[in-house]
Amino acid sequence: MKVPFNKPYMTGKELGYIGEAHKNGHLSGDGPFTKRCQLWIEKTFGSKRALLTHSGTAGLEMAAILADIRPGDEIIMPSYTFVSTANAFVLRGGVPVFVDIRQDTLNIDESKIEAAITPRTKAIVPVHYAGVSCNMDVIMDLAGRHDLIIIEDAAHAVLGKYNGKHLGAIGHVSALSFHETKNIISGEGGALLVNDMRYYDRAEVIREKGTDRGKFFRGEIDKYTWVDIGSSYLPSELIAAFLWAQMENAQSIVSERIRIWDRYHKAFAALEGLGHIRRPFVPDNCEHNGHMYYILLPTLEYRNMFLKMIREAGIGAIFHYIPLDMSRAGRIYASVSGSLDVTHRVSDCVVRLPLWMGMTDGQIDYVIDNVIHALKEIFNRGVKRV
Repeated sequence: MKVPFNKPYMTGKELGYIGEAHKNGHLSGDGPFTKRCQLWIEKTFGSKRALLTHSGTAGLEMAAILADIRPGDEIIMPSYTFVSTANAFVLRGGVPVFVDIRQDTLNIDESKIEAAITPRTKAIVPVHYAGVSCNMDVIMDLAGRHDLIIIEDAAHAVLGKYNGKHLGAIGHVSALSFHETKNIISGEGGALLVNDMRYYDRAEVIREKGTDRGKFFRGEIDKYTWVDIGSSYLPSELIAAFLWAQMENAQSIVSERIRIWDRYHKAFAALEGLGHIRRPFVPDNCEHNGHMYYILLPTLEYRNMFLKMIREAGIGAIFHYIPLDMSRAGRIYASVSGSLDVTHRVSDCVVRLPLWMGMTDGQIDYVIDNVIHALKEIFNRGVKRV
């Protein structure tokens, strides 16, 4: 049996909605499907405004412009994240400042943020890893005391919650992703959520190539023109039509992903009890969304042995991020605050298992059985605990 790491899911309505978009005669951005998707996000998340984008990266780039990032401005974030988190700010001349992550959630360690704040700090970017929230109470308090903007990187976090509030609707602005590896997908796609209305008018302009075209279409002005910097961050109606079919089924998709997550979590409890692995941790005040299931092995050597065995069984397990501070660009464009020991250890030890909508119980059982078998084989050679 082969179990791929990911398989994009279709509800069955996507192609029909794409045909409907064509029939409507509107295939560029901001058509009827885009508006439906944006309204769904606003109502579901409780965000003040949502603007669909062509990627999560685009949402972060817009956020960097809204934060008025200028050369030399510092932005605090984890190194254990996707390159877009940092690149969006480097494009504006900003300097990412990496701080370490927590051992339990693998999110930014909120206790280390304040030490990284300097007179040049402009923003904090919490990344909700695996759809589990950062400690947003502490982070928002820091923002208030130091007059900083909070930009949530909620790429993993659609329908995840913190203290009952949707992730992405807590910071001043946030970015979502609808990439094919996420829970709710459109191949490529994303959104900028605006929770502080001071940023909305400019966000609309930035998204429309720096023009006030939105006001023109609403009849608020008799012509539109270039008023600010910006770019073409809109997705086409084809993307929005596909995404709408996913949004209509978002709750059932997330529920099924959580069911698969729960099966893994229960099956691997005994291995964690023996100290062979660590399983994901979800704080009591967080609701995750089943975005990913990972395990942490004791060392890089053990991780590599495990991946070799599990891949030979036809299972598409993978490791995850290489910390950005260890990359060539990271060394050029970013800086580090304090030790990143946890970040580097996690990067060496994490394994992500297949988790996608449509996995059969047989496929889930096959992954579980082979994970347990591979780990028993490895640890029979010599016990090293996490």
